[in-house]
Amino acid sequence: MGGGRWRRVLSGVWRSITVWAVSTVTMLVLAGALPDFQLQSDSGDSATQIAVTAAAGAGVFGLLSSLVWPLLVRALLLVPALVLGLLVFFLNGSLLLIALRISPSGQGEVAPETAVVVAAVMSAVASATGGALAVRDDDAYRRRLYRLADRRRRRAAGRAGPSTPGAVFIQLDGVGHDVLESAIGKGLMPTVAEWLGGRRPTHRLTPWRTDWSSQTGASQLGILHGSNHDIPAFRWYEKDSGEVMVCNRPSSAAELQRRAIGYTGDGGLLTVDGASRGNLFSGGADELALVLSIAARRGKENRSRAGYFAYFSDPANAVRTAMSLVAEVFREMGQSTGARLKKRRPRVKRGGLYPFVRAFATVVERDVVVAAVIGDMLVGRNAIYADLVAYDEVAHHSGPHSRDAEKVLERLDRSLALIAKVAEHAPRPYRIVLLSDHGQSPGETFLTRYGLTLGNLVRAGCGLPVPRKAQRTHSGAEARAAVRAALRRPVEEGGERHRPSRRRSEPIVLASGNLGLVSFPDVPHRMSREEIDRRHPALLSTLANHPGVGFVLVRSEEHGGLVLGANGAEVPVDELDDARPGPLADFGPGAADAIRRTHSFPHVADIMVNSWYEPGEGEVLAFEEQIGSHGGLGGAQARPFLLSPVALSAPVEDEGELVGAEHVHRILRRWLRECDGPQVPLAARSNERAARLPPPADSAA
Repeated sequence: MGGGRWRRVLSGVWRSITVWAVSTVTMLVLAGALPDFQLQSDSGDSATQIAVTAAAGAGVFGLLSSLVWPLLVRALLLVPALVLGLLVFFLNGSLLLIALRISPSGQGEVAPETAVVVAAVMSAVASATGGALAVRDDDAYRRRLYRLADRRRRRAAGRAGPSTPGAVFIQLDGVGHDVLESAIGKGLMPTVAEWLGGRRPTHRLTPWRTDWSSQTGASQLGILHGSNHDIPAFRWYEKDSGEVMVCNRPSSAAELQRRAIGYTGDGGLLTVDGASRGNLFSGGADELALVLSIAARRGKENRSRAGYFAYFSDPANAVRTAMSLVAEVFREMGQSTGARLKKRRPRVKRGGLYPFVRAFATVVERDVVVAAVIGDMLVGRNAIYADLVAYDEVAHHSGPHSRDAEKVLERLDRSLALIAKVAEHAPRPYRIVLLSDHGQSPGETFLTRYGLTLGNLVRAGCGLPVPRKAQRTHSGAEARAAVRAALRRPVEEGGERHRPSRRRSEPIVLASGNLGLVSFPDVPHRMSREEIDRRHPALLSTLANHPGVGFVLVRSEEHGGLVLGANGAEVPVDELDDARPGPLADFGPGAADAIRRTHSFPHVADIMVNSWYEPGEGEVLAFEEQIGSHGGLGGAQARPFLLSPVALSAPVEDEGELVGAEHVHRILRRWLRECDGPQVPLAARSNERAARLPPPADSAA
């Protein structure tokens, strides 16, 4: 054994002894402070005997945590993942009770409810002590992952890793190109800044433009599976099946993935030794964790939740994440209370379960996904795609440029630094690509500004009764669906029917950020402008002339697609261009092409409504309860980024423009081919291996 190996072993032993000693002292302090926790018999013991009892109890507790905890987590793998994270304290308390019972001294006693507190404090102190003994907290965490990867490599029978580079694609959900540049300029993301502006920049930054539906469902399906055809919005009504499709509903995500594979004839970006982590779709990967498109499955076929085992099997990770989750809940409560007291505008309600949803997105999901990515790198997987939704969730409710969202970016940058550091120790080199699926546009809600929802405006235009009290439109952020999937609860949203009745003539109105969709379920085909006017003469003019609406798209029997705007503006879709933008003048270049493409989809709504947009401030009006929104046209939401290593070819030529998620997919495909290097024909490879074999023993010289 080399000197370096001995030093690491001795260092590990020293850390274990130190953690044990600190745990012993912690147990003694808690025994003195808590009335229901004692380390001596009723007749009394000497100080030495009490110290021995504490030392034995701490040692047995640590040993049980190391040996029994992974078995408990594996046994509870089918328990909903978020519940497993919250069971951390209860399970630790149970282990402490067992430790005191089987301790050689046999003197310790503790009430069950006190055991939970004692075990949590001891685990936290032990984790903090172990981290303090390392150069950085992340170093200890990284070493634990190294040990996990070493075990995996040993199970691989010592096969050497490939020499060609692998690719890691990290998606920062909802981080627009402008937000990334601002964060770099403010010093919030030093890791990304170093990649772009160090002595020898390693990466280049390229903006790209989304499709009309600027949301994760459309963008990520296009990026991972090469097609987002017939994805008109985040949620839409399909007349042929009578169902409302929602991109973050597991059953819908599975169906959309199936359609994309059928449309392209290809399994996805990650079909060759790939891993999909924290995504809506699998990308064809075999290794899955927190992937929504398979979350509806039950039993052993659902490997997505298995990603929790690799993380929570280490009690230090479990306690660290559980305590961070609690801290994040209180952080959100404090921030929302401060925003309310300061009367910040715009503002949306952030009560109820939202603090826990935010904590799941910014802590649990981040920790599990980052750990999975690091594990994938350490075993040398070929292609890894992971989505970190933390910023998107916070920006929806706090605003894309808020201090709350900036704090999340700082923590995400530390995760990127950890991934980059681990890449240096992986069995193969890795190209790290950072990208986003969309941005976010700020602005108050349609309801806040006008006192009614889009649904009520449509009802008024149809001559239907409008409720006196406007009902708020539920926010459909990705993290909320991830939490519900982790809890095994159906992703059905308030007021949104999975299978609305076709017998009713009332319209179905759905919202996707600042994009609204109006469908008439009793009409089996997409209604034309002429049919709508005959049934509801005032509806289209009510929508097109409302100050909160930017433009309306309908089908016309005379013109095909038709864009309607205020003051009677009408422009056929085929005639829209930069010279004649019509109602699209404020929405910038590319808007006409995006609308033409969506108009061709089979499941586009009868009426597509895009909100007002103010170019000066970049503001839109969300039809959902969000002050940072995305889903339609207007501002930063349609301008994400692609940050790629300079070792790979440029995404586009100097004067070229990167448009659409499907274009991004083709670029990522090209980069994977570049990582593989020159392809050697199979026959040539066989001949090469034969040439390296030693000659038979009886062959001539």
